[in-house]
Amino acid sequence: MTRETIQFILQIFSIALAALVGGVFDSVYAQPITPQCQPPQNGEYILLVLSRIRKNHEQIQRILPNSAKTDFCQYLEDTVTRVGGFRGINDAKDWARYLDQVVGYSAFVVQSPPSSQPSTTIQPTNRAYTPQGLGDGYAVLVDYFNQPEVASRLEQLLGVNVGLVSYAQRPYLLTVHTTSETQANSILRRLSAAGFWAMVVDSRRVTLLKRKVVRL
Repeated sequence: MTRETIQFILQIFSIALAALVGGVFDSVYAQPITPQCQPPQNGEYILLVLSRIRKNHEQIQRILPNSAKTDFCQYLEDTVTRVGGFRGINDAKDWARYLDQVVGYSAFVVQSPPSSQPSTTIQPTNRAYTPQGLGDGYAVLVDYFNQPEVASRLEQLLGVNVGLVSYAQRPYLLTVHTTSETQANSILRRLSAAGFWAMVVDSRRVTLLKRKVVRL
């Protein structure tokens, strides 16, 4: 192999390597940052649709009415389409059912819990701080938006003791910890239908703070 041939091969290799590296950096810097979803305002009904990618988000936008306010945002570990602008819960539920059963996108309705007495607080039954992991299974959590009276409403709805946990460095109310995915999803649908901001998560990533919280 001549010296000229070796130089030519090295030049081709350098060009290919530069193109590859440039493409990787372009891809990295081109990734947009997906903002966190905003919770519903007081008395507001919103729809969360599991869209994952922007192409699906755009399809959902075309399906929804023009008056719907849509955002492509991050909800926990999922990328969703947040839909606002519904005047009543029935309209929101109808669209959730249509998107889920006809179009094929998982969707659920969320309503901000109504505010109550501002002096109401959540107080653990035992003041000792002994956090521990939940272990294997599924945890059904509810974001109470600093409205402790939500715990009482959950107990009335489900007839269970409501606990206090930490997930993703945020406090949540724990309604159910189970090894049955079917049971967890059933509770999730029930909570969502009642207007709670609920989710099913891997319970191994949840830290139990208190098994039962009470209102004082």
